[in-house]
Amino acid sequence: MTSHPSPQLTLLYDGGCPLCLREVRFLQSRNRRQQIGFVDIDAVDYNPADHAGIDYRQAMGRIHAIDARGEVLRDVAVFREAYRLVGLGWLYAPTTWPGLAMVVNRVYVFWAARRLKWTGRPDLDQLCEDRCARA
Repeated sequence: MTSHPSPQLTLLYDGGCPLCLREVRFLQSRNRRQQIGFVDIDAVDYNPADHAGIDYRQAMGRIHAIDARGEVLRDVAVFREAYRLVGLGWLYAPTTWPGLAMVVNRVYVFWAARRLKWTGRPDLDQLCEDRCARA
């Protein structure tokens, strides 16, 4: 029996978001050394207790990941680390530069606040209400 090492990064993603799925599929295709684990927060069995206590509302509001030490990463830091692990860290390296970092982070916050609407989904309150009704 072959044991798989724990991932260096566990990326929480919205499996109901077409743009998120495209990004996850790209990262999965590059994840040859299995350094990233992927967890669909939109899955019925998503359990915050298994993922640093990050609840559905938090996870849907902005991207999160948990590194091997248990540290929670958010926003652009998630992409920076995920791309580093798949050998494409140079793409996100400029996001650490002073000035550019601030702009990129603001763009991400702007995107995250509108992601559901722009992908034709209900707002966060409605999604949370629907999820509670399913439970």
